[in-house]
Order: sequence, then C-alpha cells, then structure tokens
Amino acid sequence: MDLNTIREVARPSVRAQLPVWTAGDAWLAGGTWLFSEPQIHLRRLIDLADFKWPALTIGDAGLSIAATCTVAQLDALACPPEWLAAPLIDQCCRAFLASFKIWKTATVGGNLCMSLPAGPMISLTAALDGICTIWKTDGSEQNSAVADFVTGNNRNVLAPGDLLRQIDIPLDALKRRTAFRQISLTPLGRSAALLIGSLTGDGALALTVTASTARPVRISFAGIPGAAELREAIRQHIPDELYHDDVHGKPAWRKHMTLRLAEEIRAELQGLV
Repeated sequence: MDLNTIREVARPSVRAQLPVWTAGDAWLAGGTWLFSEPQIHLRRLIDLADFKWPALTIGDAGLSIAATCTVAQLDALACPPEWLAAPLIDQCCRAFLASFKIWKTATVGGNLCMSLPAGPMISLTAALDGICTIWKTDGSEQNSAVADFVTGNNRNVLAPGDLLRQIDIPLDALKRRTAFRQISLTPLGRSAALLIGSLTGDGALALTVTASTARPVRISFAGIPGAAELREAIRQHIPDELYHDDVHGKPAWRKHMTLRLAEEIRAELQGLV
C-alpha cells in the first residue's frame, strides 16, 4: 500500500546521523506491517537499511540477532551441533502466519516491536533468555529481557523514538534440550497457544507461555515438576484475565490448551532425563 502522507525518508548509516524523533515518524525495516494498511498519522520514515547491521553473529557468548534480520535469514542459519535448541528456530519460523514472500522481508525486530501475543519471534527469543539492546533517544542504551520487553497485546517498553538494535541469545540457552507445542483454530491459522519448555544440564525446567496470553509468561522449576504441580503453577502465574481474547481463540479454550500443551511438554522433557 502506498503511504501518501510521507514527506521525507531519512537514511542514516550511523547512530550519529539519526534525526531527532518527532511525532509522525516511524522506523522502516521490513515494512510488512507498515505498508499493509493506511498510516495517515505518519510524515517521515527513518530507513534502517543503510546501517547494514550483520543479520546474525555467532560468537563465544552465543548468538546476536540484528533487529533487521529477516525471518528467512534466521531460518537459514547453520547452527553448531552443540546447540540442542536449534530446532526451535525452524519451529518458530514456521509458526508465522505468513508466506515465503513475507519471510524474505519481515524482520525479527519488527515482530518483537509489534508485540502481538502470537509473535513467534517473541516466543523464540523469550524462551531462549534473549536480551534486547535498545537505543534510547538520549544516546544511551537499555537492556531488557525479551520476556519483560513485551508488556501486553501490542504493547512494549519502547518509548517514542527508542530503537531496538539487537537481541542476544546466551550460549547456555542454546545448548538446552527443548520441547515445542503450538496450536491454532485452523490448520494454517494464527497461533492461539505456543509453549516452549527448556531443560538445563542440571535438570531445571523453564516453561515459556505465549500466544495464549497477552504477554510472555515464564515459569521456572528447580526440576521437572509433577503434573499436578505444573497445573497449579500455571494457574498461579497466569490469571484468567491474562489469557488473550480475539477471533483466533476464546480465553477459556486458550487456558485449556495451555494446560494441555504444558503437560505434553513436561512429559516429553521428562523422557529425556
């Protein structure tokens, strides 16, 4: 869709060239949502393409994902064999309600910044202890765990003019055993519940609940809990009002599926111990 209210497109290549943020500005990365509907309040786009950030960087500390990394680039990553959590990348990429054309343009950072409950890049990076680096308008930086970055449906910690620079995944998280469950109302529909369990080397379990809830929920256990303990922990950490309600699933059904998928994850990871 043409954005016929845009008067200027800024193309900075270094941070010092970023223009002063004003009302009517928007960041442009993939633009798959930006150009999908009228944006009559916008007057200027700030294009991030000329920063030329490396999409993916594997280092001693883990994996760094640029906010401008596309879904296709992430899905094509050749992971080291010791990254036992690597299958999650493929699983979460395929949880998108999107065509291959969108994959080549949509960005990981854009998915986080949209902060929709069904955002699968939120699910992936939250489950793997991702840390967001945010460029603040005053020139400083702020770090935020992905699980805390998203605060609700289409809401996050970004203030006007803040820019998500990258997401860092620690090496220890990439080496965990994981289990993935996702369900939609229709075979190719938007995720109504997406749960990921991860098991550390010392047997601690972390369960990340997304899509069924308005924001990510992390529940940690010192070991693999029993079925009753798991159900009670979910009930304690996720009040009924936190379950998302839209055409893709009613809260009561999302809660039921969350409990069911969590038990499947618990049983799968228990079998790996």
